[in-house]
Amino acid sequence: MAKDKDQQRIAAAEKVRLAEEACDTLGEALARAGVRLPSLGVDPCAYAAIDPIPLVELGRCMPDVAFALAAVVDRGVEQRRAGQG
Repeated sequence: MAKDKDQQRIAAAEKVRLAEEACDTLGEALARAGVRLPSLGVDPCAYAAIDPIPLVELGRCMPDVAFALAAVVDRGVEQRRAGQG
């Protein structure tokens, strides 16, 4: 039984680690694009759950940051379409 609990803890830690990595990767990519989401982070509930489903919270931001993020997404979509066409 203890072995099962250890395996659960390891699996849970790996899920949270992956969410933290995704959060860091997104934050770095946004920073390269000149966008900073001040509330970007892993949902705190992920750290307390026995079997977490960790979520990356984009959080709140000022309207100018939301417009900048939308512009970055639009540029990426346009570049992707141009590459496929």
